[in-house]
Parts: sequence; C-alpha cells; structure tokens
Amino acid sequence: MDYLYATLLGLIQGLTEFLPVSSSGHLAIAQHFLPGFEQPGLLFDVLLHFATTLAVIIYFRKDIWKLLSCFFRKDAYAVDDRHTFWMIVIGSIPTAIIGLTGKDFFESLFENLLVIGCMLLLTALLLIVAEKNRNDGRNLAQLTTNDALLVGVVQGFAIIPGISRSGSTIACLLLRSVDGEAAARFSFFLALPAIGGAMLLSLKDLQSVTSSELPAYALGALVAFFSGLFAIRWLMNVVRRKRLVGFAIYCLLVGSSIIGYSMLAA
Repeated sequence: MDYLYATLLGLIQGLTEFLPVSSSGHLAIAQHFLPGFEQPGLLFDVLLHFATTLAVIIYFRKDIWKLLSCFFRKDAYAVDDRHTFWMIVIGSIPTAIIGLTGKDFFESLFENLLVIGCMLLLTALLLIVAEKNRNDGRNLAQLTTNDALLVGVVQGFAIIPGISRSGSTIACLLLRSVDGEAAARFSFFLALPAIGGAMLLSLKDLQSVTSSELPAYALGALVAFFSGLFAIRWLMNVVRRKRLVGFAIYCLLVGSSIIGYSMLAA
C-alpha cells in the first residue's frame, strides 16, 4: 500500500461513506482498477470506516453525549434520549446477527463487479422510491421497535458492496414516515456499534500488516476522517432539501457502467 493509493482510497471512503452511493462498492471498484493493489483481508477498509465513524462522533458529539448520559439525567429530554438509545440497541441486534453469520459470504462479493453494479442499481431504486413516497412526520422519540428492527435488518444486508448503508437505512425510515433529518441522524447513530463490531472482527488481520505499511494506513484514515466531516454536512443539507434523486441517478450511471464492463470483461 503506497501513499497515493492510501490517500485516494481514504478520500473515496470519506466522501462516499455518508453520501447514499455505497462506500464499500466504490472502494471495491477502485481497488479493482488500481494496479498491484493488495491488502490483508478487509482491514484497510475497516480502518477507513472507523475514521469516518470518528467523524460522526465529532459532528454529532452533543447528541451522542446526550444519548450516553440519558440514564443519569432528569431533564425533560432524558426520556426521549433513553428511547432513542434503546432503539439503537434493538436495531443493532439484527445487524450483528446478519454480519456474524454472513461475514465470509459478504466478503467474497467484494471482487464481483457484476454484483456490485446490480446492487448500485438497487440502491438507486430505493432512493427514488423513498424520495417519491416520503411523508416526513415522526421524529426520533416516535420510532417504534418495528422501525428499529427493520432498519437493523436493512443495515445488515448493506454489508453487500453496492448497497449504500446510509442510503438504504434512510430510505427505509423515510418510507415509514420518519422525518428526513431524524432518519439521517438515526442512520448515523446506528452505524456506530456496527462499525465498532467490524473493527473487532478485523483485528486478527493486524498480524498481516507490515510496519512499513502502517504510515500509509494512517494517512488513508486521516484523509477519510476530514473528507467524512465534509460529507456529513453535505448529506444533512441534501436530506433537508429533499434532493436524494440526484444520488439515485449517479448510482444508476455507475452501476450500469460497472455491469457493462463486467460483462465485456467476462
């Protein structure tokens, strides 16, 4: 892993992790076309995800502190924060089950460009349907157990490269009449335990990384962190203004191109 590749992949991860275009799909595509690229398992990808998770923590630090302190507070908002906290816990359960049972299968798809292209088309369809049928209304305090479980299942299957985690979870909540900004916030919060778990599962790959590669890995993570902060702010503005269709068109174009390429290369 050289510094140029690390910087490029970090930038791709940071910009696409929170935008509804599938960061895992973009990383898999970029790595496919980078000559001589190799990595131990999915460790580098997970490190980039961890860096963007730190971006979430920084951007939503006040909200996250409220969630973490909700059981020790007695103010008027503590009850709502406790409710949101438990919805995150409930939503994380199906994600963990799907991730643990299907990890090897999902990892095998990262080199299948045809699958990635098809999943990008599925992401585009989800965004279009959600944007055309959204009915903003409910906030985080009004989320139900069924909402959390459904979004947790959707996030679990978003491990498949090409399915946008943020796009699919936000779309799911929009279709259940959750306010756009609330949907985006819950999507970000739900990602924190999921990515933390993925980090723990990938620690075994650390032994495959040489000390000479660590600076490049650190550079990639740093780039992902700062570009991720920018992307979060961008997505929050996009969701408020109801302009997700533009990302759907982008996914359609990229997905169709990758499908065409994979068929010609077969």
